[in-house]
Amino acid sequence: MLAVSVEGLRKSYGAVRAVDGVGFEVQEGEVFALLGPNGAGKTTCIEILEGFLHRDAGEVTVLGVDPGDRHRQRWLRTRIGVVLQELAVEPFLTVRQVLRRNAGFYPAPRPVEDVAALVGLTEKTDAKIRTLSGGQQRRLDVGLGIIGNPDLLFLDEPTTGLDPAARRTTWDLIRALSSEGTTVMLTSHYMDEVEALAHRAAVMSRGRIVATGTPASIGGRDSGTATIRFTLPPGIAVADLPVAPTRMEGAAAEIRTDDELRVLSALVGWALDKGLELPGLTVSRVTLEDVYLELTQGESDSSAERAS
Repeated sequence: MLAVSVEGLRKSYGAVRAVDGVGFEVQEGEVFALLGPNGAGKTTCIEILEGFLHRDAGEVTVLGVDPGDRHRQRWLRTRIGVVLQELAVEPFLTVRQVLRRNAGFYPAPRPVEDVAALVGLTEKTDAKIRTLSGGQQRRLDVGLGIIGNPDLLFLDEPTTGLDPAARRTTWDLIRALSSEGTTVMLTSHYMDEVEALAHRAAVMSRGRIVATGTPASIGGRDSGTATIRFTLPPGIAVADLPVAPTRMEGAAAEIRTDDELRVLSALVGWALDKGLELPGLTVSRVTLEDVYLELTQGESDSSAERAS
């Protein structure tokens, strides 16, 4: 079942085409990451899906309805949760008061105490918003996004400003929501976050989708050149190796290959036959960040030109 379906989506602001024929699908219960630099069109896409912005062209359904249909928007907003980068919350209210108030907007909300526990604010439920740290306020933002027990949750940079422990707690919460059937649409500039959470991702550049796939395969990450690194064992010269290194830096050897299985087999078999260890042996491909930067190369300059 599809939670989100987008086909041929277009949106312009004057002469600037912010979204230019975008299409993608999000399965129910999936964590789907929409990636791209500032100005690539992500926010415009998300606001159209949330029903806050009208599109110029294209077909869009969210939880089976058109988010642009004013007669269905009220229903849709009771079934989605939104966590923006910054939420305006009255500073003199307490965490409990804000959560309880927002719970009243939904037909079947989560209990306030449960939400406070899920986002790590149990000890702060009676604290005023103005006394919370930046990280605690960010956790409250997430709490407000899930208080309505949504079928679809939009998360815009959910871990910005969080310390490592709180960040991992938020990751665990997102995984738990997905396992319970909640669909999550995530935007993030942290590629390790995308790899940890997303089932699939799409990269936007200049208003278009330029790549889609799993974080492990997007942009051809699961094929092509691999890099094998290790340190030469004591008493072993480069000429003794069964495969010639691509690069040497002191005793550190690096082999770049498109056939890592064969090369690794030859290397490890040779070491075992000789009774040698290969200190620091690793096999790696290009990182998700490498792929992202290549796909969006020059986007910052292009975004500035479109905005000017």
